Amino acid sequence: MKVAFFSTKPYDRESFEALDHEHEIDFFPQRLTEDTVHLAKGYPAVCAFANDVLDAPVIRALAETGTEVLALRCAGCNHVDFDAVTETGMRVVHVPAYSPNAVAEHAVALLMAVNRQIPRATARVRMGNYALHGLAGFDVVGKTVGVIGTGKIGAVFARILKAGLGARVIAHDPYPNPDCEAMGVKYVSLDTLFEQADVISLHCPLTEDSHHLIDADAIDRMKPGVVIVNTARGAVIDTPAVIDGLKSGRIGGLGMDVYEHEGPLYFEDRSDEVLTDDLFARLLGFHNVVITGHQAFLTHEALGQIANQTLQNLTCIETDTACEREITPAEEQAD
Repeated sequence: MKVAFFSTKPYDRESFEALDHEHEIDFFPQRLTEDTVHLAKGYPAVCAFANDVLDAPVIRALAETGTEVLALRCAGCNHVDFDAVTETGMRVVHVPAYSPNAVAEHAVALLMAVNRQIPRATARVRMGNYALHGLAGFDVVGKTVGVIGTGKIGAVFARILKAGLGARVIAHDPYPNPDCEAMGVKYVSLDTLFEQADVISLHCPLTEDSHHLIDADAIDRMKPGVVIVNTARGAVIDTPAVIDGLKSGRIGGLGMDVYEHEGPLYFEDRSDEVLTDDLFARLLGFHNVVITGHQAFLTHEALGQIANQTLQNLTCIETDTACEREITPAEEQAD
């Protein structure tokens, strides 16, 4: 199958070209948007990533120029307009699981970086300042860690915190994970989680219910000094509300790999540009905020699994074989 591969980075190309397959892939560094959709003309399949624009105008433009398959090389599909998918008859496949360990371990790394103020301490040492004042963190052992969303990633995170670091882990999820229950994770209401947790880690999908789940009201119910970690989706957090929480001290630290307005920012070198996003600039000004640029998935193992599953998905579509990784509009609306 001939595939237009958007938002190509060197690590993408390396992981896909390392595998044997019969698909004809043309790699485009450009992000898929209304301005670049013309590059997909004549391609039966398009491979897109989490930051590509897949709204109704783009979906319709793809369909009009011959694209029949949208292969997402990511798990989340909240950026896809499924009404337009239904309208055009396009088929959508994704990679729902690609090393949950990668994301869970990155969430732990963010937690520890915030708690032990690793970036701040490192910056001091580079400047010849070896003073320790202001760098005190807390022992994770015995603390209450709240996990929101206990799918594959959340479950791995819970296991690391409970078995590895000795934390008391509580969780909230509409569908409790038996594996988490077996390891002694207690499921509680959101109110209880907010009230009890010293650390809150977000691992839930972005839905209407989870959009701005962490808002001003939720923050007001949290323990003073709570540490929040987000490796889920940026819009799960209401950014202005979190900034207010950081300013007041209600939030003691924030580790984030995703940002609700990351589309125009992430995955590119913008070091020579003026930062025009005032909210992001404000977040960068807090010494107790650690931000990474949507890299939680970025391990060699995960990249290999993403490439392998994406190619398998394309082969299933091309050979008209049942594809377990296909998302139908009806399933998406049910979720």
